Amino acid sequence: MQPRAWQRMLSGRRLDLLEPSPLDVEIEDIAHGLARVARWNGQTKGAHAFSVAQHCVLVERLTSDLNPNLTRQARLMALLHDAPEYVVGDLISPFKAAIGIDYKALELKLLAAIHLRFGVPALVPATLVSLFKKADRLAAFYEATQLAGFEEAEARRLFGRPPAALKTPRLAPLPTAEAQALFLERFHRLAAK
Repeated sequence: MQPRAWQRMLSGRRLDLLEPSPLDVEIEDIAHGLARVARWNGQTKGAHAFSVAQHCVLVERLTSDLNPNLTRQARLMALLHDAPEYVVGDLISPFKAAIGIDYKALELKLLAAIHLRFGVPALVPATLVSLFKKADRLAAFYEATQLAGFEEAEARRLFGRPPAALKTPRLAPLPTAEAQALFLERFHRLAAK
């Protein structure tokens, strides 16, 4: 008997992690899961964890700040950049490197199914991958210095220095329901035709 490789969602969908189908992806499941996954393994200041849902909204905002001429579709891809974490969690980069499976391939397969479900290209163009990575590193800098107890010099060394012209976001971990609602509101605004 093969081990179970699917996750049952609150929507009733069963998402196969090895062969994900866009038909089994629902935005409410994504928002619900991401709002409950803590960035930095929960090692942040405040009464609540800073969730991956909040991180995704931050990355989308930073992506837009870095390139104000992005299409709505590109911004939607930025918002969804960590969407696979609604089922696989937010493994910190050092752990991903140590686990030995091709974790990135699994994440990319899930991301492709998510993108197809919401009408964006399964594969993100290389120029956008680069932009999203830059915004992700900026988000990590701000999260590290404001929430995770990093000194600014250490955060600069690990994540780079934010451009001087970029407005510094003020981060505050939200209760789960608020983080979920924030993510859904942003998604619906970007997905609207």
